[in-house]
Amino acid sequence: MTGPLLSGTLKALDPGSPRYATEVVDAVLAGAERAGASDVHIRPLADGLDVRWRIDGVLHPVAVLPKAGSPNVVARLKVLAELLTYKTDAPQEGRIRRAPDRVEMRLSTFPTLHGEKAVVRLFGGPGRFLVLDDLGLPEEVRETLSRLLDETSGAIVLAGPAGSGKTTTIYACLRELARRTDGRRSLATLEDPIESALDGVSQSQVDVAAGLTLEAGLRALLRQDPEVLAVGEIRDRATAETTLQAALTGHLTLTTFHAGSACEVVGRLLDMGIEPYAIRSGLRAMVALRLARKLCPSCSIETDDPTAFLGIPVASARIARGCAECGGSGYSGRLVLAEMLPPLDDDLGRAVLARADVRRLEAIAVEAGMKTRWARASAAVAEGRTSPAEIRRVLGMDGRFPISS
Repeated sequence: MTGPLLSGTLKALDPGSPRYATEVVDAVLAGAERAGASDVHIRPLADGLDVRWRIDGVLHPVAVLPKAGSPNVVARLKVLAELLTYKTDAPQEGRIRRAPDRVEMRLSTFPTLHGEKAVVRLFGGPGRFLVLDDLGLPEEVRETLSRLLDETSGAIVLAGPAGSGKTTTIYACLRELARRTDGRRSLATLEDPIESALDGVSQSQVDVAAGLTLEAGLRALLRQDPEVLAVGEIRDRATAETTLQAALTGHLTLTTFHAGSACEVVGRLLDMGIEPYAIRSGLRAMVALRLARKLCPSCSIETDDPTAFLGIPVASARIARGCAECGGSGYSGRLVLAEMLPPLDDDLGRAVLARADVRRLEAIAVEAGMKTRWARASAAVAEGRTSPAEIRRVLGMDGRFPISS
């Protein structure tokens, strides 16, 4: 059900009915699942409830519900997630329990001026993004990652902002490992939170209230005889040190990091006080990910107007228009803009040991053959797969595009 159709369905419901909240929640969650939304935002207003969902990284309006019955909608979500319905003055998180063959969902609530805001995260349904081949990564990145999964030590770091596909990629790597090894390697994770159940993997979740922090949990997990570790996210120096220690002592380690580029991973680790030798020796691969919407093949049009290129060095480009097939957005699906840092050897390794800045590291990496996210973005525009406006939305205006793609 598309946004406009769902809006009509929701407006037809009776706010005075005792089943109003249940019907709203059921309709919104089912509609989000069918639309392929990644998140549903339910935000209280002074006079109602604003419902939006995120598709391909962009929020789209769905409906504005009347104020009558609005508080019960969030309460219904909290019931499904087994949260405390009477606790409205503090954030809560929980998993919405569903049938095994349905999309997994996680609820987060937060108090605001006009009441509780709720955000529901929808994870990939059964059969989606199972292994590396399903992710649409550039061929050389996919092949390198696939080969590195057979290593017995070292850290693979997935970098990027929220919603760039880091966790999806790590889960695909873990599924790939479980399939390849068929139980012959011990696979374990420490996550915050667990986003999806993985067959053949021992998954654990951070619980700060119980003393199970990322650092403490990781140290304890190392005594569980793991061969492959996946750490939800490096957030501080202590977690970074323990993760790299595991990578240097015979554990293949996968983790995520909030950094803008592959080279920025190295720069931020150096800023955290991590020793350069540990970075050079411990890191097997650093991959930075961004997701850009693909142009709808049914309605995009070609233009040679330089003002539409937004500074991207291409001779022509396609731009979005919008049609019934893409819901009027002009886009359908997403493509991956990935950059992978070459091995930290030779000049690049020496630059790390010398604590070179990120710009210098990137210049050396490009000389060593790294294709940057800017180069991939420029190529995607030149090939008509996405638009200049979408690239600027994802990568920003301060880009370093190559002279030619």
